[in-house]
Formats: sequence, C-alpha cells, structure tokens
Amino acid sequence: MIRTYSKFLALLVAMGVMAGCSSTATQDEGYGSDVSAVDQQGGSEVYGGEGSDGVTSGTMTDEERAAQAERASQQEQAAMRKITTFYFDFDTSEIKPEARDVLIAHAQYLANNPSASVRLEGHGDERGTKEYNLALGERRAMAVERFLVVNGASRDQIETVSYGEEKPAAMGSSESAYAQNRRVELIYQ
Repeated sequence: MIRTYSKFLALLVAMGVMAGCSSTATQDEGYGSDVSAVDQQGGSEVYGGEGSDGVTSGTMTDEERAAQAERASQQEQAAMRKITTFYFDFDTSEIKPEARDVLIAHAQYLANNPSASVRLEGHGDERGTKEYNLALGERRAMAVERFLVVNGASRDQIETVSYGEEKPAAMGSSESAYAQNRRVELIYQ
C-alpha cells in the first residue's frame, strides 16, 4: 500500500514540474507581416519597411483626415473626368445611368472653374436620313448640356454641335460600329 501511495505521489510531483516549465506565446511575437494589430485607441500602424517609422492613423487630427478625404475625392473626380465620350442606345437621346456620375464630375469641374468651357459634339450612326441624324446628334448634345447645367455648370460654358453621321468613330455597318458612333464627346477648350 505504501508502495502504491509513493508512486502516486511521484506522479503528482512530475506533473507539477511539467506544468511549471511550460510557457505560452506572448502577444509581442508579431504576426509575420508589416502591419500591426489595431491599438487600444482604435488606430493602426503601417510600416514602410526597415528604418521607416511608418504611418499611424491613430495620430492624425480630424483636419488631416478631412484633408486626406478631400484629396482622395479630388483624385477620384479627376479620374472620372478623363472619360469624355458618352454613348447612347439606338434612336434615343436618353443619358445612360452609368454615365451620370461621370457627367456630375464634369459639371462640378465646370462649376468650380468658371473660366473653363466645353464643346459637346453629338453624333449618330449611319442609319436614318442625314437630316434626322443631325437632329438626333443635336438632341443628344442638348441632353448632356441640360444634365451639366442642372448639376452646376453654367450654360455660358457649354457649346453644342451636331455632326450627325458625318464623323463616325468606327467605320462599317455592324452593330458594334453603330454603337460606337451613337455618342456625345466632351471637348474642353
């Protein structure tokens, strides 16, 4: 009985020693990337590489955040204004929904730059009479003009011209060529 009792006691001592020697990982060991976890104040830190102090969003002031958001918005608006050709469906002068945000960016640019001016060139495909295509190109240019004016541009900044079917963007009698020719182009002057 004493022998069994001493084995049990030796087993308990061995388990105690093993439990005392074990260790757990600390939180400072990192995650294997150059981005740290969110700190206690809600900011995060991104490092630019060795020897760099990195950028911390937690230390930015409200004014700096607002200025950064404004710069990002201006860059997005500038990128949208690079789109200057707007396409129309067959026999309509209705502006497509996907063109509206880009046209709003153009309207805001014109509103913020009163000395800027733009010429709207309306076009049609080769189907229909010459007179009909001239009128359709004019209706398309006028639709874009109204949209720009409603969204902040001045009517004095805009000139409209219709070329009808006279200046096709694509040659041929395919639906693809027709689709490329049914358009309004914005030409800044």
